[in-house]
Amino acid sequence: MSKRRMMSEAPENTVPRQAELLKQLGSRSIVFVGLMGAGKTAIGRRVASVLHLPFTDSDHEIESVSRMTIPELFERYGEPEFRALEQRVIHRVLESGPQVLSTGGGAFMNAQTQGIIADHGVSVWLKADIDTLMERVGKKPTRPLLQNPDPRAVMERLMAERYPVYAKADVTVPTRDERKEIIAAEVIEELVSYLCGQGHPATENAQ
Repeated sequence: MSKRRMMSEAPENTVPRQAELLKQLGSRSIVFVGLMGAGKTAIGRRVASVLHLPFTDSDHEIESVSRMTIPELFERYGEPEFRALEQRVIHRVLESGPQVLSTGGGAFMNAQTQGIIADHGVSVWLKADIDTLMERVGKKPTRPLLQNPDPRAVMERLMAERYPVYAKADVTVPTRDERKEIIAAEVIEELVSYLCGQGHPATENAQ
């Protein structure tokens, strides 16, 4: 039976399961990782709304503290300096208590940032195929890593480099051309299974 059908057949279980999810989450945050265009912000906002948690976008936080846009930061300081700033911002955000955090596409590639997320959160990889990603990123041509004559080739290279690392996330949810409410519901269901499963290590270490 599919998750979607299971949830629709047992709506009376939704609130108790979400309450148990929040209990097992404790002081940790739900952290979305994945490539640009995967929908981390849109799905993250929806999950935060359903679970009544604050939502934070790390890119917006970086732009707020630096008073510069992400493209400006890349151009002026380069990617290594940007990643160092990103790591500090994510660490500060995650120390402030349970919330839903959307991270930039390269954040999880940093080993120190991975450790911070593991210490303070539960990671969710939104996994998308190349066509879905290209359709979405085409609507935002200012993305620094895609300033290239062949952005699709760049995206394919990023997928090859990053997908094996994203696969280390605690939970993986396929994202696609579907309503964000449905993807968000699938994320929550996977988090319930991960955190509330009988005998799962996450349950034992929730606090």
